[in-house]
Amino acid sequence: MDDKQVERILQNEQFKLLVAKKRQLSWTLTGLMLFIYVGFILFVGYKPELLHKSFSGGVVTWGIPLGLGIIVLSFVLCGVYSYIANNTYDAMTQKAVAELEALTKTTEGGNGV
Repeated sequence: MDDKQVERILQNEQFKLLVAKKRQLSWTLTGLMLFIYVGFILFVGYKPELLHKSFSGGVVTWGIPLGLGIIVLSFVLCGVYSYIANNTYDAMTQKAVAELEALTKTTEGGNGV
């Protein structure tokens, strides 16, 4: 791939839209996970007595289900990203590739190189 082709890809509106949407989703999910994780750490640091209370009247405290919930949430957020990527971004990628292939064929004289 030469510099001209790379520049065409970088200037393609569909490609720019795809990159912007992926970046927005990635930062949103990252921010959400960081907010929850840091909130949990602050909760542990400033209100440990609430986490020491029994969850069910036995030995299980509130800290265990909250900690496990954070781990499960990280898997859920990965699933959300995968679902959106597979159902939205793959179609956008295919559309961008099709546009770029058509552009390459018309500007290169139809030889596809």
